[in-house]
Amino acid sequence: MKKNLLDFSAHELNLFMKEHGVAAFRGTQIRKWLYQGVDSFDEMTDISKDLRAWLSEYFTTGALKIKRLLKSSDGTCKFLFDLGDGNYIESVLMKYSYGYSACISSQIGCKMGCKFCASTGAGFVRNLTIGEMIGQIITMNKHRGIRIGHVVIMGVGEPMDNYDNVVGFLREAQAPDGLGISFRHLALSTCGVVPGIRKLSEEKMPITLAISLHSPFDDERSELMPVNNAYPIEKVMDACREYQADGGRRITFEYAMIKGINDDKEHARALANLVKDLQCHVNLIPMNDVPGTPFKKSDSVTVEVFTRTLERMGVEVTTRRELGKDISAACGQLRRSATEESGNAN
Repeated sequence: MKKNLLDFSAHELNLFMKEHGVAAFRGTQIRKWLYQGVDSFDEMTDISKDLRAWLSEYFTTGALKIKRLLKSSDGTCKFLFDLGDGNYIESVLMKYSYGYSACISSQIGCKMGCKFCASTGAGFVRNLTIGEMIGQIITMNKHRGIRIGHVVIMGVGEPMDNYDNVVGFLREAQAPDGLGISFRHLALSTCGVVPGIRKLSEEKMPITLAISLHSPFDDERSELMPVNNAYPIEKVMDACREYQADGGRRITFEYAMIKGINDDKEHARALANLVKDLQCHVNLIPMNDVPGTPFKKSDSVTVEVFTRTLERMGVEVTTRRELGKDISAACGQLRRSATEESGNAN
């Protein structure tokens, strides 16, 4: 397999060039082209033909191939990327008043087994590299002629299960000669892998930490999210308190509103009591219906009552805009349909 040059940091790329008898500054030139989204080394017009030929033989630019692109009536775009090894990953591009935001994947498939998630049925294959995560952003930027200014790692996969590559991506994403996105505009969503949360606090990166909670009760959360058997709610909350005590920013708790499961006043009151001592806010998510699962989204009246209950108990709460409803925007739906069509277990 050819090496993806987007897996190299600026320092690593310059050092690599020097070690192979190429002037170190060529690494800086090459990196600039990579982040412009070139598909071929032949587009790098300020380096020699011989160097381009060598690069083409042993490396890739990291640009991803778009296998499928779905566009929603609300402007949301869902990309299915072909990694070139028979595997596909998904990314979602959303337009807001403040600019463009992207939701990217960190793994091919997921091990966590959350019952309401479309990623669960397609199986886990492998972690994404730093370059494959960066490539999602670069390819969307180039294809749409935009600049993505906000990124959340909340697509397919558990970021803490691919910790080193995810942290490497975050550092390259904020690098001025990388994607140039402020740490404060980067977010990582985890289903509550406690060792990862504690390790992340040591990185001293002022990103947004989001916890996929979805129930304030251990037995119920364990049924919905098997990871809760390893890291029950109180351990997750303890890790969140330590994260904030160590200088972490306000934490977001993601809460999918599932009809008849976790959306009554009892759940709202228990949730408010759970998070009341943290600097945080709760983001209610009207979940996308996923074929093959019994779960349905809560109706708007129920969501409103839940919201008001939290607010009366002093919890800051928002409800996520429903984007991409007409293009299967839930994580994993597009990849699963593509693999089913191709008959590929990946």
